Amino acid sequence: MQTNNTIKINEKIKFIRSLKSWTQEQVADKLGISTHAYAKIERGETDVNFSRLQQFAEIMEIDLLQLLSFDEKNIFNINGNHSQSQIVCFNSSMEQSENKHELEKANLMNEQLQKEVEYLKEIINNLLQK
Repeated sequence: MQTNNTIKINEKIKFIRSLKSWTQEQVADKLGISTHAYAKIERGETDVNFSRLQQFAEIMEIDLLQLLSFDEKNIFNINGNHSQSQIVCFNSSMEQSENKHELEKANLMNEQLQKEVEYLKEIINNLLQK
């Protein structure tokens, strides 16, 4: 990706596809084009028309505006499993800060839950030994 915070549309398309963990073949099939034609789009060798961008945004379950407007400062969050994921784009610094805080909080809660699980396993093992 470019260092001037301007990401070319082909890079955005490739990035979003990779977030979904989809292959080029899968996306090409959904777009109704050959894998070779899709690969040329990701490499920036083919200009993408507006209707193709709309189609791509639709299969990726994002707004076209999100596809066109995100840059390296955006955060993408994938909800659900790979077959039914949704990409949500956050781009304000306040939202980024809040998301970072929520992530730290979730990590601490996860650590605490892991400790509780280990403690409960210990109790079960002690009870089984008696």
